[in-house]
Amino acid sequence: MTLAEWPADAQEWNIPGVELPEPTRRGEVVWLQPFPDALLEGAVDVPPGPEARYEQTEAISLAFVTALQLLPPRQVAVLILRDVLGFHASEVAGMLEVTLESANSTLKRARASLQRRQQPAAGHQPPPAAGSPAEGAIVAMFARAWESADLDALVALLTDDVFIAMPPEPFGYEGRDAVARYWARQFGAGRRFDLVPTRANGQPAFGAYLRVPAGVRHATGFYVLTLAGDRICAMTRFEASVLPWFGLPRSLPAR
Repeated sequence: MTLAEWPADAQEWNIPGVELPEPTRRGEVVWLQPFPDALLEGAVDVPPGPEARYEQTEAISLAFVTALQLLPPRQVAVLILRDVLGFHASEVAGMLEVTLESANSTLKRARASLQRRQQPAAGHQPPPAAGSPAEGAIVAMFARAWESADLDALVALLTDDVFIAMPPEPFGYEGRDAVARYWARQFGAGRRFDLVPTRANGQPAFGAYLRVPAGVRHATGFYVLTLAGDRICAMTRFEASVLPWFGLPRSLPAR
């Protein structure tokens, strides 16, 4: 892969003489987009217990959305109405003008397909609760390490099978070693960034801005972290064009 193959908005590491390592695999969904948590507030009822809250978080996660976009439209409709928005089977059947048996059958097929398509998370612990001290600690460590280009500290936060995705590009980097080499090329060039925190799809997220000597800091991308216990098991990088959805500017004033 050469830097010329990246979209212009994604070339935050477009540095002469520096070539990024080869991606380790290609993704399936290239049209994935992040969703602001702020738009979810009040959209659905707050679940009554920690298990239900975890299931609701899973239903808006990037992994869920990625798999969801590969299902047939009818299965997507039933799955969202039943498992995300919490409508009863009879209500869903009425809205879609199908029989109750058909609605239940479609939901069963959708759940089975979704389970097969979602990336396996063998050995992964569940993520810490959103907004909890445990989540805050991981996010703070990541932000400090990223802004100071501390590669060792960043790598220490990763699971062995960590995966970096970069939609709309159909490639990524899988495994701690591959990600470490990728980041080493980035930070080794001397570029440094400031991060502005937000949330997307129930997950911690950041707008990234390139530091320049005594100048305006321009946005270079949008990162969403997927956590597993006290580690980061995935990071999804989106283009800077999504920043306005999250109330983030395309540039920051000089420091």
